[in-house]
Amino acid sequence: MRGYLRPSPRARVFVDALGAPIAYGERWGGESPPQDTYSVTSNLERFAPLHDVADALITWLEQSFDVTVEDSPEAAADLARVPADAVRAVRVRPADDAASPLTFVFTSFPGIHLHAGFLVDAYFPVCGCDACDETWESTADEMEQTVFSVVEGGLSERFTEGAELPVSFRLQRGDGWRGGTSRAQDHPAERLAAANSALVAGRTWVPWQPR
Repeated sequence: MRGYLRPSPRARVFVDALGAPIAYGERWGGESPPQDTYSVTSNLERFAPLHDVADALITWLEQSFDVTVEDSPEAAADLARVPADAVRAVRVRPADDAASPLTFVFTSFPGIHLHAGFLVDAYFPVCGCDACDETWESTADEMEQTVFSVVEGGLSERFTEGAELPVSFRLQRGDGWRGGTSRAQDHPAERLAAANSALVAGRTWVPWQPR
């Protein structure tokens, strides 16, 4: 997106027990990962550049749009569940209340938990285990596309009363769309109640206004 430049961290090479470089993102060659790689996390420092990317996004948002920025631990409470390893939280709120705010919660994992709209939380990386074989680059792609979508007014949310999974959202992105559904009990009751009237009718957030 115009004006945004992803930082270029120093390339790092991680090696396996035999000293061979690990090709993250290509480890399993399209085959199923070994069972012993599930729920195993190693070389997590490979995700450290995500903090730099989040910082760059926050700076770009502040410089490019009519927003206020709050760098405060209390902002982490925007998430449905505050991660135990949260180390920093930054809320970026557009001047127009019809535009969705964004909250970046930095974790020591290292990773980023991102909150948008009323009830949308996203996690970067999604998992981080060895089986998932995520890379910081592909994870940064997802985070950037999510932020760009919100800024461009691509986020919509809805609460469908009586449905098994009543909370839903859709992100219209430059590379297609992403969406999801969840249970009412997955969200703080007071927040769901506060958002209920807007979400029953459906809510599409408007684009952010530039400076």
